[in-house]
Amino acid sequence: MELQENLAAFRKAGIQTVAISYDSAESLKRFARDRKITYPLLADPGSATIDAFKIRNPAGRGRTSGIPYPGTFIIGQDGKIIAKLAHDGYRERHTSEEIIKAAK
Repeated sequence: MELQENLAAFRKAGIQTVAISYDSAESLKRFARDRKITYPLLADPGSATIDAFKIRNPAGRGRTSGIPYPGTFIIGQDGKIIAKLAHDGYRERHTSEEIIKAAK
């Protein structure tokens, strides 16, 4: 996982790494343990935060909990989204260098 591998570079750039998912806290805990992820994985099973940031994908493949658009959202200390990085598919992700550049 590139985010985990580059946590030091993010910290050096003043970026705190956090992930959010509609999955349960228990599921995210297993995921983090299995993949040795040390940054926070936040559970949003009711999608309240996903909806607050207006990132719910309405084509959620039949899931009622609300699949967020995959991508990286850079949020300022004031809680506002200052940059969005996304690809059309969910398998491709931005590099750590691209995330750091977008945060500046």
